[in-house]
Amino acid sequence: MKKLILLLIVLCTFGCKKYVVSFEQPTNMKLDNLKLEVLLDKKKVKEINLKATNALPSYETVALSTSDDGKHLLQVKVRDTIFSYDVKYPEEKYIIVTAHLKQNGKIHVGILKQNYKFRFL
Repeated sequence: MKKLILLLIVLCTFGCKKYVVSFEQPTNMKLDNLKLEVLLDKKKVKEINLKATNALPSYETVALSTSDDGKHLLQVKVRDTIFSYDVKYPEEKYIIVTAHLKQNGKIHVGILKQNYKFRFL
């Protein structure tokens, strides 16, 4: 029984391909309680509510499953605007998504992608 459980843990560790997506919580109070809908290949996978802070930004991290080919369309919907990004596994398996408020009052969502973990302070 122990060998079976150990085998399942090893298979899950090495068999599951996932994107690690971190959502930056903003420091701008005007973005407090902003709702982001996360879509992977046009299917809603997560809904994030941003919580603004006066200190350093914090991050909410989620893992999104990938397919065998590793090419996906990551979309972030904010109000009535959709921001689309092409991501490739494993070259871009660590992703940071951040929302900014522009001078004209519109919201922009930016993304950083890389194949190694981000280091947060």
